[in-house]
Parts: sequence; C-alpha cells; structure tokens
Amino acid sequence: MRHPDFPSSLAVPSSWHARLRLRFAVRAGRTAMVERRHEGPLRVQKPLYPEGEICHGVVLHPPAGVAGGDLLDIDIAVEAGAHAVLATPGATKWYKSAGRDAAQHVRIDVAEGARLDWLPQENIVFDDARARIATDVVVAPGGSAIGWDAVVLGRLASGERWASGSLWLDTHIGAPGQPLWIEQSHFEAGSPLRGAVAGMDGLPILGTLWAVGPGATQDLAESLAERLPYQPALRAGVTCLAARAQAQPMLLVRVLGRDMEAVRHLMIDCWQTLRMPIHGVPARPLRLWAT
Repeated sequence: MRHPDFPSSLAVPSSWHARLRLRFAVRAGRTAMVERRHEGPLRVQKPLYPEGEICHGVVLHPPAGVAGGDLLDIDIAVEAGAHAVLATPGATKWYKSAGRDAAQHVRIDVAEGARLDWLPQENIVFDDARARIATDVVVAPGGSAIGWDAVVLGRLASGERWASGSLWLDTHIGAPGQPLWIEQSHFEAGSPLRGAVAGMDGLPILGTLWAVGPGATQDLAESLAERLPYQPALRAGVTCLAARAQAQPMLLVRVLGRDMEAVRHLMIDCWQTLRMPIHGVPARPLRLWAT
C-alpha cells in the first residue's frame, strides 16, 4: 500500500521519463523474475543465482546521470516466499539542472514471507543540481527487507563543492496501512545546517540503512551499536523502532562521513551483520562490490 500523498511530491515536468517494473515470485523451487517491463533508459540485467535459489538483479541506467526535468520511476514487487537482491553497478549522478528539478521514485512492495535486499550505490549531487530522491517501501507482516541509500554532496573526487542547488529526500517505510518511519528532508546548498553540529557538522556524505522484519529487535540494535564508529570523519548510530500492533519492527542506521569508501564499507558491514537475523540467510558480499 502506497502513501496516498507521496507521488504528488514528485510532480515535476520531465524531459526523459524512464520506468522500470520488476516482479519476483517462486517458480520451480527458486525465485524468478516473472515480470520485467521498461520504458526509456532503465533496464535490468539477466537474473543471476550466486546464492542458489535467491535471484540477483542489477538495475542499469545507461545514461549514468539524471539531468534537470528527468524522472526515473522504479517499481519492485516481491511475492510470498521469494527472495530478491537488487543493486546498481555504479553511482547515480545528479547533474547541474539549470533550475529544473530531477527526480527518482522507488516503490517497493514485499509480501508476507518474502525477502528483499535493496543495495544501490551512492547518489552524487553535482553543484547546481536540484534532486528529488524518494523511496516508498511496504513490507507485509512476516516479510523482511534491508535497504540503504547514500548521498554525496558535491563531486568530492574532483574537488567540487555543492555550493548551490537543492536536495529533497523523501522516505516512507511501513507495513500495509501502517507507517513505521516517514522522513521528508529538504537541503539547500547554503543551509547553515550543513555546518551545524546539530546538523551535518560539515560532513558531505549522509547514508541511511533500514531493516524491517521480525528479527529487528532492540537486542540486535544494541549489538550492532557496539560496532559503529563515532569519529570526526565517520560517525553512525542505530535506532530500534518498536513494532506497533500488527506492524513490523524496524532498525534504522544513520551515517555521516567525509569519505565515500569509508561510508560504503560501514554500510556493507552493517548489512552483513543484519542479514542473518533479519532474513535468516547468511551474508554474501556482492561481486559488484569487488570491481
């Protein structure tokens, strides 16, 4: 079930509207990609099975960047008993937009008894970009999902600062009809919060990892917290959001950092720690991460 007001936040004129619809279901004892529809420059590679019955897919956006007016629209559905792992081969670049908004909207539905790992690489927000990044996740009771996103403000490797532009991060995670966590963030490049101790404290990278499922307990959060760093250039914290009636418990990991490689390694380490308690499946690092 999607948040009724959510799509309106992405009502921007689009010069290139790309859509991708994926559906996973159990067929002949393993998860299969039973629906794959696309329009515009969004694709998914042939399914792979490095973990036996679990279906792995790589979402491709051949232009590699999102320009002003573009909209990427991704729908993922995982049916009962299926387990899918989805990743991207590289960072998503948000280009200078000449005053026009660009947007990506990811919708994820995980059915009862289904499992999903949503593991895209980071978003890089160029100077003068106007980026709207939205994620809408619904996990049915008995299902489980782990996912993340990371945003780099500016092309750090090129020495470019994010000196002008806007960024919207809208995230809705819940069970059918019951929100667990809703966050709507709006960053202006010149905002004093970017340098404030109570804000980003001058760090240009922010990451969020969420894990939903019966295994998302307070004990697991406390165990994970012992492994998280709190350093001047890399800091993280974890929160357990207790389950409401007929809803799912959830863990939320927030990360701030100066170096994307360090942030990436930290989020991968969190995923490896959480995968067995959340999904009941041991973690196996993706081959993409070694290339």
